[in-house]
Amino acid sequence: MTTTGIGASVRRKEDRRFLLGKGQYTDDLVLADQTYAMFVRSPHAAAVITAIDTAAALAAPDVLAVLTGADVAADGLGGIPCGWLVKSKDGSNMVEPPHPALAQGKVRHVGDPVAMVIATSKAAAKAAAGLVDVDYDVLPAAARLDDAVADGAPRVWDEAPGNVCFDWHIGDPALTDAAFAQAARVIEIDVTNNRVAPNAMEPRAANGHYETATDHYTLYTTSQNPHLTRLLLGAFTLKVSEHKLRVVAPDVGGGFGSKIFHYAEELLVLWASRRVGRPVKWTSDRSEAFLTDAHGRDHHSVAKLAVDASGKFLGLRVHTYANMGAYLSTFAPAVPTYLYATLLSGPYDFPAIYAEVKAIFTNTVAVDAYRGAGRPEASYLLERLVDKAARELGRDPVELRRQNLIQPDQFPYQTQVALQYDIGDYQATLDLALAAIDHAGFPARRAEAAARGKLRGLGISTYIEACGIAPSALVGALGARAGLYEAANVRVHPTGGVTVFTGTHSHGQGHETTFAQLICERLGVSIDNVEVVHGDTDRIPFGMGTYGSRSLAVGGSAIVKALDKIVDKGKKIAAHLLEANVADVEFKDGQYRVVGTDRVKAFGEVAFAAYVPHNYPIETVEPGLEESAFYDPKNFTFPGGTHLVEVEIDPETGVVEVVDVAIADDVGVIVNPMIVDGQAHGGLAQGIGQALLEEAVYDAEGQLLTGSYMSYCMPRAADLPNFKVGNHVTACTHNPLGVKGVGEVGAIGCPPAVINAVLDALAPVGVTDMSMPATPEKVWRAIQAAKKGA
Repeated sequence: MTTTGIGASVRRKEDRRFLLGKGQYTDDLVLADQTYAMFVRSPHAAAVITAIDTAAALAAPDVLAVLTGADVAADGLGGIPCGWLVKSKDGSNMVEPPHPALAQGKVRHVGDPVAMVIATSKAAAKAAAGLVDVDYDVLPAAARLDDAVADGAPRVWDEAPGNVCFDWHIGDPALTDAAFAQAARVIEIDVTNNRVAPNAMEPRAANGHYETATDHYTLYTTSQNPHLTRLLLGAFTLKVSEHKLRVVAPDVGGGFGSKIFHYAEELLVLWASRRVGRPVKWTSDRSEAFLTDAHGRDHHSVAKLAVDASGKFLGLRVHTYANMGAYLSTFAPAVPTYLYATLLSGPYDFPAIYAEVKAIFTNTVAVDAYRGAGRPEASYLLERLVDKAARELGRDPVELRRQNLIQPDQFPYQTQVALQYDIGDYQATLDLALAAIDHAGFPARRAEAAARGKLRGLGISTYIEACGIAPSALVGALGARAGLYEAANVRVHPTGGVTVFTGTHSHGQGHETTFAQLICERLGVSIDNVEVVHGDTDRIPFGMGTYGSRSLAVGGSAIVKALDKIVDKGKKIAAHLLEANVADVEFKDGQYRVVGTDRVKAFGEVAFAAYVPHNYPIETVEPGLEESAFYDPKNFTFPGGTHLVEVEIDPETGVVEVVDVAIADDVGVIVNPMIVDGQAHGGLAQGIGQALLEEAVYDAEGQLLTGSYMSYCMPRAADLPNFKVGNHVTACTHNPLGVKGVGEVGAIGCPPAVINAVLDALAPVGVTDMSMPATPEKVWRAIQAAKKGA
């Protein structure tokens, strides 16, 4: 290991510009002749638009245009497409209704865009938006999941009876029935995975510029996936050739999944720019973000676990309702199916599983991937169920898990729900986490807390997730409408500097540092001589962006493949310079050496020769030193581990304090331990936030009751303890780096551990169930109800 290569905790290169306030976000971009857009959005969850009067807004000062759904239709813009097709169990395609960029005829959720006002200033656009007069015929709404599936519920879409988008299943029902027939006990649980709203530091923004002279469009946007946005703009929504489209995602202040998708505003600012002949910028404010960014989670599930007399798991049966919202967002159908139900085996050895998922339309903003996307929902369901099983069976929750974990000698392990795990050691991560939190000392800590009048609990979850979604052939067969490979280009400059162009996208994760470390490790160049470029479709061959912890496993592997080509070409050049056979030349520690001799050429000398080919094998090797590679993985990667959370509850107020968190993850080979720890910390904060604080709540009429930070509570530093983060490495067997992914582990493993800890603390007072978020009011009411029940 070098001081800057793989395994080194190198300080982040990108932090210099961030800490100096020199980052460039989309809203920082002010183009010449810039104009500003403001959207008129529906105040109703369901309504017919009977009239739109734009005259007063058009007459307002500094207003350039007011555009409606009729203008969108007249110009032939395409609707926002869904990127994943799911088929129901009867073989029929999912119901896939249209998603116009501006509402046409009906609105289907509060915040649905109805009109777009463009003015020379943001203030003028905002003032004029208030003058657009929209008449609505309000309809009854199906806003909440349980309401939408009730008999006689209003239909969000006429073509979706019962508001069902699809009715899907996985697993073997007959095998599962047989397993349950043999069971000594069956444990059942009914759980809701609460709806959450993403809260990136930088709200979404888009700045569109159409250049009349060249008939060329440029979009600056807060996207995790600029190439996919360009693909969808070119093929489906704006409908222009991709060579006339450039999408740039500069510094993006966090995404957590919510910026993967192609949103209507990205299309509309480009279209409006063409119409008004000037750049058009839109920046969401925080309240608008709550209403329009795709939300996450929102599952309601009933699950049953069959066990034999010894506690061995025999089978699992799951029924889940998944909220889709009013429209299908880009990856929405994949979340409750291929990213959720395929993870229901968790880290356990299950002989039989059968799961059914009904996706439901509601009059709410779309639900799509949010940090973890499907895997947190699977982990929460399974880990709550296993903990309940331990209580009902009178078993220690740690030992029940240990009994049923997949053993190291069972890999590769084929689950009953399609996935094949390549490698892991779940016993090792369990032992590490138990030691870190001093599991043996917990009874004494609980007794000490009780002496102070507090209730103390310890919760556990053992989890697995799937990252680096792939391969393209498999996901294509499962309904994906895009390939899921990654591209990289490595350009070595004449003086030995290196620029890496990657199709992944960094929006806070530290890619510029991590990818630079790969270059240092392989080529032996200084990290200061490496530049990483991302987020610009004109500079990078292609890419599929960043989500699902794929950047290093897929994007990093593409870089490694390109580096291999660089090294191989350099070998040919070095052999010529050293007057040796290529087969006799090796590359190590930044030098090409004739094996067994002291004849060497530094990598920089070879790079210089490639561009100044005075003494060069010109007949067999082209000048220059630049290579590209695409990488399509053979399989998902499977990080896993154990999370332990210790809480203390004040029974007088219901306040839950997280007093200790110890986790042990297996994220494969670690390139930068400091960045890995930081990503684990961020995920844990989000996991604790969902478990104790956050929930996006709609009332029966579809009004969002938690549309600001006054009512939607985000975790703050004071809500979190210092985290104990440990790692046990089993290297992924099918990518050249051996990496698995870390960005989502905290959001997956932590929520069930928190709620299991809360229930462990409340067990002495008779509370047996608790839903997320475990707010002080909810906990206090549960304690009071238990007292009355007693």
